[in-house]
Amino acid sequence: MKRLLVTLFFLSGLSVATMAQSEYDEKLAKELGADQYGMKKYVIAFLYRGDKVADYSDEERSKLQQGHMANINRMAEDGKLVMAGPFFGNEDLRGLYIFDVQSIEEAKSLTETDPSIQAGVLKMDLKEWYGSAALMQMNELHMKVAKEII
Repeated sequence: MKRLLVTLFFLSGLSVATMAQSEYDEKLAKELGADQYGMKKYVIAFLYRGDKVADYSDEERSKLQQGHMANINRMAEDGKLVMAGPFFGNEDLRGLYIFDVQSIEEAKSLTETDPSIQAGVLKMDLKEWYGSAALMQMNELHMKVAKEII
């Protein structure tokens, strides 16, 4: 990862030292929980179609979806959900969450609050992930570009 970043800076005509000296914001890095590379640990939840989708009518699934969206908004407001979104198409892989949590167990407890998970309409696969700490600003930025909130 470090080599990739160095290569990207080199190719863009900027030196890593210059970027670090002129762009680095120590206060922001600490606020976002960044390590020396500007990265941090997250847990990603891959949402898959559950085994019980066919057990529910369209109306029931619509109500579950409303609860699912309300749960997403609550987790985002609580600062635990950094990013979420569906995948296009009608594959079994339906969407993903990126959680700002320290363990898979904590992410699991959050996913279990989702009505669609509880009903078996969705199921999750959780993985630890190392990504940019700047993702922590995603919800704030999203509110600046979203005309309507789902």
